[in-house]
Amino acid sequence: MDEAPATRLIVDSRCAIGESPLWDAARRALFWVDIPAGTVFRLDIASGTVRRWEFGRPVGSLGLARSGRLVVAVGGEVRMLDPDSGAHNLLAEVEPRFPEFRLNDGKVGPDGAFWVGSMHDVPPDRQRPEARLYRVSADGRVERRIDGLKASNGLAWTADGRTMFCTDSRGPWIDRWDFDPTTGGLSARRRLRELSEAEGRPDGGACDAAGTYWSCGVSAGCLNNFDAEGRLLRRLTLPVPAPTMPCFAGERLATLYVTSLRKGLSDAALAAAPASGGVLAVDAGVAGAPVTLFEDLP
Repeated sequence: MDEAPATRLIVDSRCAIGESPLWDAARRALFWVDIPAGTVFRLDIASGTVRRWEFGRPVGSLGLARSGRLVVAVGGEVRMLDPDSGAHNLLAEVEPRFPEFRLNDGKVGPDGAFWVGSMHDVPPDRQRPEARLYRVSADGRVERRIDGLKASNGLAWTADGRTMFCTDSRGPWIDRWDFDPTTGGLSARRRLRELSEAEGRPDGGACDAAGTYWSCGVSAGCLNNFDAEGRLLRRLTLPVPAPTMPCFAGERLATLYVTSLRKGLSDAALAAAPASGGVLAVDAGVAGAPVTLFEDLP
């Protein structure tokens, strides 16, 4: 049975496509992006102050570096952003086919590298399965790890670093891989679930401390919670029709923040769900897996 958890609107950011929420425990801040606007946001939890940085190209995702900088997927590149000064510099050219293919969902893995996928940035009926998942290390080295995707999404790792989840939002499916947290090696790929639009096409994902996987059902206004075998454990209905990505944050990683989108929603849908494009806090009653850091320090 569907659950309707307590939720509250944290920031009415009205993003066209809000994505990639990221918890920074040291700064007590939440970062996220608006993809087509090319904007990175930061919310100071204590004061409620919101700061932003503009890149002028689509910003797909973020990761937190050990140095305190952010690793940012911008267009077809990965850049390093210093949120204190606002300066950013190129780390790696990753997706050479930009703008037809742009970088999309990305996270820092337990191996200290930034894993970032691309998507065929055309209408869904024209998308080809030629997008990829890349691994980017702090020295700027880029490795292609998974091919044959339409819209790479849903990256998340279990707390022990030994299982990686990955989705194709236009597959639409969820896969699980065995992961080596020392080398970043992938093996034993398994298809966990194929999902219909009504069930919730899988967008961004996150793992909780118990190893279950939370997937935003962007087509069904819900959060789906699956176990490691792909069984649906819980389904949380949300007050927005298109949630995009969850993130465990705050004290003991016990608050689940969720981004959402406004792009493509009708006037009627926006009137019924005015929080669309904002950041929600959801009381899911569970804690998340720790945030891993990009190893950019010697």
